[in-house]
Amino acid sequence: MNNLFIQNISINWNEIHRNSYLQDIPSIKSLKNLQFSKPITLFSGENGSGKSTLLEAMAIASGFNPEGGTKNYNFSTYNSHSELYNALTLTRGTLREKHGYFLRAESFYNVATMEENYSDLDHPSQKFHEKSHGESFLSIAQQYLKPKGLYFFDEPEAALSPQRQLTLFMDIYEYACLGAQFFIATHSPILLGIPNAEIFNFSEKNIAPCKYEETESYIITEMFINNKEQFLQKLL
Repeated sequence: MNNLFIQNISINWNEIHRNSYLQDIPSIKSLKNLQFSKPITLFSGENGSGKSTLLEAMAIASGFNPEGGTKNYNFSTYNSHSELYNALTLTRGTLREKHGYFLRAESFYNVATMEENYSDLDHPSQKFHEKSHGESFLSIAQQYLKPKGLYFFDEPEAALSPQRQLTLFMDIYEYACLGAQFFIATHSPILLGIPNAEIFNFSEKNIAPCKYEETESYIITEMFINNKEQFLQKLL
């Protein structure tokens, strides 16, 4: 067995209603169990393929607030998470994480607001709303990154320039080398290139391991950069 905090997940479909929209997501519907072997796991796939749905369920099953934050965050502005976390079983290793964070692009504003509400003299607010979206997004990620932590990032590239994505790229790699474990749903061809990461592609058939060069994000980006004029002629 490896030393990862989360080593495997399995789904009990008897816990999911037969009319649930989860039954209509092919990649999720085909999943019974998924094993992890690397400290960085990347979920790749088209919009609506189920990668964020699975990441969210894993984060909630690990004890994080559905809208994001640390395990100490307890708030809800809109109940949008699926029932998948109730059917999910996490197989854990012998080690337990000492830190963690669930970062998701779509509810970042709410988390930044709660960070101010939770602040006090001993824990002053970082005033994320007073920074640009990209600066605050990267800042909140870096603030909570620590060795031996468990992290779930849902499309962290959403507010970041390519340069800032490279900064996050280096931070993720550094802390993974220090015992942290990451699960990241992303479209970024930059983040998908993090060394020593395993990539799972969410397709219309299943969830399967794939190589960096096989991801749609890489293929389409490479085609556009290397054949821009031909690409535009076909599109327009």
